Amino acid sequence: MNLRNPVYAALTGVHAPFAESRGNVRRYPPAMAPFLALPDVPTEQDWADAAALLGSGTTGALMRPALAVPDSFKVELEIDLLQFHAPESLPAADPEAVVLGVDDVPEMLSLVALTDPGPFRSRTIELGTFIGVRRDGELIAMAGTRFALPGYTEISAVCTHPSYQGQGLASRLIRAVAAHITAAGQAPFLHTGGGNTNAIRLYNSLGFTLTNEMKVTVVEAV
Repeated sequence: MNLRNPVYAALTGVHAPFAESRGNVRRYPPAMAPFLALPDVPTEQDWADAAALLGSGTTGALMRPALAVPDSFKVELEIDLLQFHAPESLPAADPEAVVLGVDDVPEMLSLVALTDPGPFRSRTIELGTFIGVRRDGELIAMAGTRFALPGYTEISAVCTHPSYQGQGLASRLIRAVAAHITAAGQAPFLHTGGGNTNAIRLYNSLGFTLTNEMKVTVVEAV
């Protein structure tokens, strides 16, 4: 399993039913996630298929080690990305966490807009299981699962309302999501931006191990 190309591994495996495809290239429906995936060593034909799959004026986010992007694409953004794997001691159920559903998506999108944990769109909830904490009826924290690969499931969308940060809610939800993942016989992992020092500090405190350094490269066909 190539965890250094997780989007491709997901879309050619567990998440294949969600994939939009052309040749060997895959992407999630834009309402689910912005990610585009190419084989480990993309050919000229793969890049041509990627351009056709994206279409004019549409971007796709590659999540993998840095690669040379051909002149037929414009790089809109490139950021460092770190991949961490969870320790076996991490999982712990949380009695306050509740499972979130489609009816909760508007609140989830509002929380994401406040906190910017990474891509979360109107159909992202279909990719996995998301849980949250409510106080006085308000959704104040959430986390869930996104990429599903054989043997591995990604923890994603970890965020806490600014008014409730510093209370350990993110740690609790990460542990609870990890418990859900390990109960299904999978191993938890996650990603964060290389400059997100708060997240890196949190993951280190929970015992996560840095396993891969990659890039998120947002490209547009020209």
